[in-house]
Amino acid sequence: MREEYELTVIDSGDLSRYALKMKRDNARLVQICAVSVPGGYELSYSFAKGYEFINYRIVIDEDTRIASIGDVYPSAVFYENEMKELFGVKIDSMYLDYNNKLYRIEQETPFKK
Repeated sequence: MREEYELTVIDSGDLSRYALKMKRDNARLVQICAVSVPGGYELSYSFAKGYEFINYRIVIDEDTRIASIGDVYPSAVFYENEMKELFGVKIDSMYLDYNNKLYRIEQETPFKK
């Protein structure tokens, strides 16, 4: 069994292109993870193809808007709503936006630093 881990830092404007490449390669979307860092976010997009695990990381500031990948991977809708609601990540063209009603939380964007 061959196991691999790959991490590539990409520009936020290239996210859609990389997601489409993964879809064309029959890779599964495994997770999208957001982490608050001073002044912005680290967003990690994880894909799997067989035993190969491929990760793309985007580092953005608080004002940068990223494109939704929900049109390519419909399951991204929950990850994207979570990033938007809990961290304050700005995501464009979400095909299903829960408008900050995915979770019942008392504080707006509780994980934003």
